[in-house]
Amino acid sequence: MGKTVNAAEAVSAIQSGHSLYIHSVAAAPQTLIHELVRQADRLRGVRIIHLHTEGPAPYADPQFADSFRVTCLFIGSNMRKAVQEGRADYAPVFLSEIPHLFRSKTIPVDVALINVSPPDKHGFCSLGVTVEAAHEALHSARIVIAQINPRMPRTHGDALIHQSKLTFMVEVDEPIFEVQPPVLGDVEVAIGKHVASLVDDGATLQMGIGAIPDAVLHQLHSHKNLGIHTEMFSDGLIPLIERDIVNGSEKTIHPHKIVATFVMGSKRVYDFIDDNPMVSMLDVAYVNNPANIQRNPKMTAINSAIEVDVTGQVCADSIGPAPYSGVGGQVDFMRGAARAEGGKPIIALPSRTSSGISRITTLLKPGAGVVSTRAHAHYLVTEYGIAYLHGKSLRERAELLIGIAHPDDRERLARETREVWKLQVHV
Repeated sequence: MGKTVNAAEAVSAIQSGHSLYIHSVAAAPQTLIHELVRQADRLRGVRIIHLHTEGPAPYADPQFADSFRVTCLFIGSNMRKAVQEGRADYAPVFLSEIPHLFRSKTIPVDVALINVSPPDKHGFCSLGVTVEAAHEALHSARIVIAQINPRMPRTHGDALIHQSKLTFMVEVDEPIFEVQPPVLGDVEVAIGKHVASLVDDGATLQMGIGAIPDAVLHQLHSHKNLGIHTEMFSDGLIPLIERDIVNGSEKTIHPHKIVATFVMGSKRVYDFIDDNPMVSMLDVAYVNNPANIQRNPKMTAINSAIEVDVTGQVCADSIGPAPYSGVGGQVDFMRGAARAEGGKPIIALPSRTSSGISRITTLLKPGAGVVSTRAHAHYLVTEYGIAYLHGKSLRERAELLIGIAHPDDRERLARETREVWKLQVHV
């Protein structure tokens, strides 16, 4: 059983040169993070590894450059500036492959900082809102420092970890980071209606967090027997579960279960998942494995993008050469859905940015990362309609995509497509 100590004593086990994993997303252990920074003066060359984390990331401040160097496996808003200024690193990787990086020691882990529920009568704590790659990280680490947090929801599946696996336990009472449901605008509502028209009764869904996923969920109230096998979910799913629209009755694997690897939202969704046997929080290597995803018939994957060129290349992790987010699970689910019986991989995005720039482009910005290739692209959706690209030629794709661009951009896109790609498009 782990030794119960205060944060200062636990963090003192971290030494210069260690490779340090931090529990990610809404589970980021802020008490341990702030104690780590408080001890920065004695540390040099500590490598910090995590997916995106919510809340402060003070270790990325320039004043701690000698103490810490961060490698982001997915970039959150709290690390974006540091990565773009070259003070932190971004490692592009499919989310499904991150546990293998730890297990194979391609990315070694000496210490894991995690945020867990108090142990039950059998000694099991829960990773709560975030499993992702944490299970493999803490099993790979020589030292595991856990915040024992009564506010962490107790979730099932791969979330359970016995207290004997913990080196140090630090008792805290720390709120779990919350994200409130977004306000939906006319563009998001229109996109939601188009995407919902592609969702069949009995489909299994993957979606993320934000205005477009919520807009889709709001349009599914007349559907039947939907299932969930997703990287993550948020508050927008709860009304569909309460009305028995989402019940998982037609899923092939994990029927009647909601399968996810992390959850982020408000206290409402955290209360919903707490000790809820309907929710199975599983390791991301399993959840995002395309071979598992494709076993669900009518698998419908809904993802977004920063921009898409007229041939169907999807940029989702950078704005030009500036890293913005990450590869994440998009390709995992695009391939899994494409190979499922009756599956539908969908990319949904507004036709324009908030500043009025077309997201459907003749060419991607120089340096932009292609996350999903032309061959991955099946359904592209904007507020102006649906373009089905699978099996289409470059010319046909360009015509279809220009047709769902903002009306004021279509003539220019057609002209540029004829000039740049030599495709004789008619729109």
